[in-house]
Amino acid sequence: MIRVFRRGSSLPGTRAITSVEADTMVEEATPVFCRMNAYRFLFLSLLFLWACVSPRAKTQQPNPADGFLARSYHSPGGETMQYRLFVPPGYSAAKKYPIVLWLHGANGRGSDNLLQISGGNFPGTHVWTVWEIQNKDPVFVLAPQVENTKTWSRPHVNTGVPVSLRLTLEILDAIEKEYSIDRDREYIAGQSMGGEGVWAALALAHGRFAAAIALCSYGFDDEVEPDARVPVWIFQGDADPVVPVEQARKWVTALREAGGSPKYTEVPGVGHNVWDSAFANPDAATWLLSQRRAK
Repeated sequence: MIRVFRRGSSLPGTRAITSVEADTMVEEATPVFCRMNAYRFLFLSLLFLWACVSPRAKTQQPNPADGFLARSYHSPGGETMQYRLFVPPGYSAAKKYPIVLWLHGANGRGSDNLLQISGGNFPGTHVWTVWEIQNKDPVFVLAPQVENTKTWSRPHVNTGVPVSLRLTLEILDAIEKEYSIDRDREYIAGQSMGGEGVWAALALAHGRFAAAIALCSYGFDDEVEPDARVPVWIFQGDADPVVPVEQARKWVTALREAGGSPKYTEVPGVGHNVWDSAFANPDAATWLLSQRRAK
């Protein structure tokens, strides 16, 4: 078996043209030069308007919190974890719904309950909420937020199970009790630090998730065997300065040698932000939602 990464070693640092139609009528008696000046004035006016409006239109982005409930979980032991929950429009307790658990990257850490679904984490949390997906296969999205001093997969305070993952699974348990969730269609996805969390969660909660998507990440050697049993689509940029592509390839090889059949997409010339490529179209989301937990 290939030894991918020793537990306990440190990770690399993560960190329109506005088109306006103007119906301008100039009387036939107007001199030619007057009409030319009128058109020139109109053109310059429209050009100025485009210059003022276009940058704003280009930079304006949807509100990442739209559709996501802001919640806080309090464990029996007094621990707290912020999370966001997207509930499919028209939810009915009479039917079963799939759910995607999203584990954010390091830049999603904090206590604002927003960073984990915005910025670099926007594509991975909102690819599931678009009309094309929700109209065909309504799905919940659960996005917890790790505190600044914690990660997803490293144990804290000498505990055997990472606190962040334990709290996350407790939240998922609570969501299952509150809503009608299809237990055979629970999925997990994450990027970078969250990708590492995906591998840890698949090993920790073996048999719970039907499939996973992991971006720019790899797991520990003691996670290979349980992780290999779950359908996973891995995305990796070959120019990633944080997670070397060679390490990702070794991890894929280890999974295959353990009997797994992971889908592996390596994107040429792309760095750490491979999520932009992975979620540029709904292919990955459609694939994930097509999986069912093995009986």
